This record gives sequence, structure tokens and C-alpha cells, in this order.
Amino acid sequence: MTASKSTTGVRSGAGRRARTAGKTTLTMTTFFVGPDQTLPKGSAGFKVELPGTASQLLTRSRRHMKALLQGYGDAIVKSRAAGRPVSFRVEVDPEGETVVTAVEEAIAARETVQAAAAPDAELTAALAAARERGRLRAAEILGGDDMLSAKDFAKMLGTTRVTVNAKRQSGQILGLDGAKRGFRFPVWQLDAEGRPYCELAALHERLGAPWAVYRFLVQPHGELDGLTGCEALERGKVQAALEAAESIGRDFR
Repeated sequence: MTASKSTTGVRSGAGRRARTAGKTTLTMTTFFVGPDQTLPKGSAGFKVELPGTASQLLTRSRRHMKALLQGYGDAIVKSRAAGRPVSFRVEVDPEGETVVTAVEEAIAARETVQAAAAPDAELTAALAAARERGRLRAAEILGGDDMLSAKDFAKMLGTTRVTVNAKRQSGQILGLDGAKRGFRFPVWQLDAEGRPYCELAALHERLGAPWAVYRFLVQPHGELDGLTGCEALERGKVQAALEAAESIGRDFR
């Protein structure tokens, strides 16, 4: 590579062909010339205008320019051989040190990831069936005799629907959302005195969603010696119930 004194433009031209170990290679020569200068006779190339500072930095280091051109050339060869776009990365620090990474087949890699992430037809059908079963089961639960409307639950508590919904939103009352029936409130969430268990807010905090609280209250748990969450609250095992809910909630975070 030959550099001239002028550094305001860059031209690249082709050099000679050489034979190495029986192989023919093309030797390239890059000329750094000013905008009003011309390439040596017999050279073909193109001109790229660069800011003065960038041009000066390029002309100072043949090594940096060589690495850049080599990476670009490798990318062209790789792209033509693969029949698709490829990429390479150039990192430059404030001192002008340049690092050109190996050619990466970014497009191919992305397509591979997308193909792997594409949902399988059988899996999609299985998930849809599971969601439908869940929807039907939820409708069955919400249609049970132990589920009250906000109006009826408010009447049982001696309060208003507005208060019931406010307490539901704060987690002080368990309300389950039904798409067609609206919110339904399990009657068994009331303690012996006819008031919602005061631990419901803590259960919502630990378990997150109302349906998760519902499952905790109706399903038996090994941590509670086989009792359901509701049975544990009825028997005064409040701390054990809260610890079990904390463990379950932590497992799903």
C-alpha cells in the first residue's frame, strides 16, 4: 500500500496477479490521493471523499486500512458463496485502533432462530385445546352454588356493591372474573364471624392473581399436612398458610 502526502481523498486500484503455491491471487494496491490528484497510469479505481481528520487517520496506519479492506473483501466472498447477505463488525477506539471481527452470517443465524421459535402446529393445537378446557372449567367453577354475584355478596356482608368491588381491587376480597357472568365471589372466603379472611390481602400479594389465590385456597398442600389453604385458615394455621403461599409464589416468579 502506498500513501501520498495528500490525505483528503482515497482511491483504490487493482494491482497485479501473482501465483502462490499453484494458486492465482489478485494483489490489490490502495492509493491515498487528494481530490485534485489522479491515480497512476494504468490503474483503475474509484474515489471516496472523506473528512480531513478521517483521511489523516487512515493514511497514518496501513494496518488499520488493511484490516478494514480485508474484512470487507472476506464478506463479499462469503456472501457470494452463501448466496445471502453476511456481515462483519468493525470496532474503533478513540485512538484509532481498529478491530475487525470474523465474518458473521447474521441473516442466516437470525433465520435459524426464527425457524426454531416458530410454533409447531401440534403444539399450537394442544395449547388451544388446553385454553379451551381451562375456559370451560372456569365457567363451571363460576357457575357453582358457592359463587355469588357482587350484589348478593354485598347483601351478605351488609354493604354495597361499590364497597365489594373496591375491596376486590385491593385484594381484601377474592373475586373471580367471568367473561359472561361478571365477577363472582366465593361464599367460603368468609370466616366464622361472616367477614372475609383478613389474610386474603397477604395471599394476593404473595400469589399475584385472583385465580392463583383461589387454587391455593381449594387445593390441598403438603406444606399444610394435606389441608387446603381455606381449611388452614379455618383452623387458625395462619402463619403456616402464609408461608406455604410465599413458597408457591416464589416458585412461579
